[in-house]
Amino acid sequence: MKIGIIGAGRVGSTLARHFVRIGHDVVISNSRGPETLSGLVEEIGGTLRAVTAEQAATFGQVVVVCIPYGRYKELPTDALKDKVVIDTCNYYAQRDGHDPELDDDRTTSSEKIRAHTNANVVKAFNAIHWENLRDRGRPKGDPGRLAVPISGTDTEAKAVVAGLIRDIGFDPVDAGDIGRGGRTHQPGARLYGAELTAEEANALLRAGAAT
Repeated sequence: MKIGIIGAGRVGSTLARHFVRIGHDVVISNSRGPETLSGLVEEIGGTLRAVTAEQAATFGQVVVVCIPYGRYKELPTDALKDKVVIDTCNYYAQRDGHDPELDDDRTTSSEKIRAHTNANVVKAFNAIHWENLRDRGRPKGDPGRLAVPISGTDTEAKAVVAGLIRDIGFDPVDAGDIGRGGRTHQPGARLYGAELTAEEANALLRAGAAT
């Protein structure tokens, strides 16, 4: 699969490493230009290439967005339209500036990114600590395998993202649609930052205790 990653911070670079390891064709971008990513590309190796954000969005069959939420309007919207977009972003008012619609819980950050990009947005990888994402992938059936909650409205897009999560050593847990479901693993919710198995995460969701 061709995967474009926009944002080369801890989550973006960790996902790049995983996706290259399992055989995908991966490009990565940041806000400072491809030339600033030469060290990361050399370190990870394999298929990884550094490109611009526009090129990453155009290249990817799946595009992973790993930028601060407050900068989502900088995303190359034309290139993302109708694509599967993995939204790893979280809203932090102290970093991103206050968004009244999010402060009042009228909508979610992922819904706003979906409206801006017209993409098939799936929220994932936002609730797991990046060190766990880096270090705690486990084989299928391992009792220590961690859950990664996902939410989205497009069933096919969610299936694609769930497959990637399984392939890098975690268990996807379907939290529901991008609105109500997304609220169960955004900052402040029970699933956010929780180190749970899929069984434990699903139990919280069934009990309605995740928000």
